[in-house]
Amino acid sequence: MDSLKMKPEEIEEESFRIIDAEAGDHGWPRAEWQIVRRAIHTSADFEYAQSMVLSEGVVEKAVAALKSGAGIVTDTNMALSGISKHRLAPLGCRVTCHVADPDVATLAQSAGITRSIAAMRKGVANPDNRIFVIGNAPTALFELLRLIETGAVKPALIIGLPVGFVGAEESKNALASGSHDIPFITNIGRKGGSNVAAAVVNALAILATHA
Repeated sequence: MDSLKMKPEEIEEESFRIIDAEAGDHGWPRAEWQIVRRAIHTSADFEYAQSMVLSEGVVEKAVAALKSGAGIVTDTNMALSGISKHRLAPLGCRVTCHVADPDVATLAQSAGITRSIAAMRKGVANPDNRIFVIGNAPTALFELLRLIETGAVKPALIIGLPVGFVGAEESKNALASGSHDIPFITNIGRKGGSNVAAAVVNALAILATHA
């Protein structure tokens, strides 16, 4: 098949066909596989078929949150850019990222904290924000979990996929422990990233608009 002559939707369809064929008997239920497959598609990394961790019933809960118009907060503008706004528009979901906001920079400097932590505090302060998407900063995920413990917020969903060598794996392990009783999608290990986190949101948006 000549990829140069293929339409974008044909390329995506062929990519998914290849992923399904190479993944073989992966063991994921159909709905959950839509999430995992998108992570593989955006990263070309089949390790996600083994490393992804989804809390029980998270797809149904995530779809319900999206269909209710839940606000979405991301930790990076890259994740914000990667999330499909036209898929979320029919659901009424607004996506924001505060890491570059001037008041966040001021708070971070005055409090001696990272911008990611300050941005998460701002995102949590808006009660409309019920879905939190973290693909880069472990400090953002740690702070979100701390805010949950203090009772400052109870998210409808956390997509926690920070990438890196310092704190990334540990923050995801804390999320995957389930001790916070919050629906979550994460993975085990150092891998992750804003692109993967955005892909998970897009997969859920597709499921929500077709539900």
